[in-house]
Amino acid sequence: MFATLLRENKIVAGLLAVIRIWLGYNWMTAGWGKLTGGFDASGFLQNAIANPVMGPDGAPVYSWYVNFLESFALPNIELFNFIVPLGEFLVGLGLLLGCLTTAAMFFGLVMNFSFFLAGTVSHNPTDIFLGAIILFAGYNAGRYGLDRWVIPFLRKTFNKKLDKTVSETA
Repeated sequence: MFATLLRENKIVAGLLAVIRIWLGYNWMTAGWGKLTGGFDASGFLQNAIANPVMGPDGAPVYSWYVNFLESFALPNIELFNFIVPLGEFLVGLGLLLGCLTTAAMFFGLVMNFSFFLAGTVSHNPTDIFLGAIILFAGYNAGRYGLDRWVIPFLRKTFNKKLDKTVSETA
């Protein structure tokens, strides 16, 4: 019942739009600040590697993530210095416009969890909670946005291509 309300109710869609726009503004401004302000993630990554999240037994909780940061992210810092700000900006833009909302929120959650795994709490728990609601609501979260037109267009386009592919292989 709650899932149906969240995924189909138009009043809830309005509330989701407010949450979506607020999250989008925060993501977009964070990304824009990094895009225009000379962002460098190397210090953050070095700190996350040097000070991993520790469990009660004194061992790193996410040693696999620390290993990823050390062996892949840090050696490819130029790539991360490019994709983090751009990703934040695009997630924010998608949420603000309500365009490909669930995809934008999915990638926003991936980044939130990445920051969280690196030991940064900040506003990540709130963003993850609200982002999970947006993601679970699906199309309804973008109903009052560009998804109202984009999603039907994409469905129609992909269904035509799928029908053509199926008919060609039959």
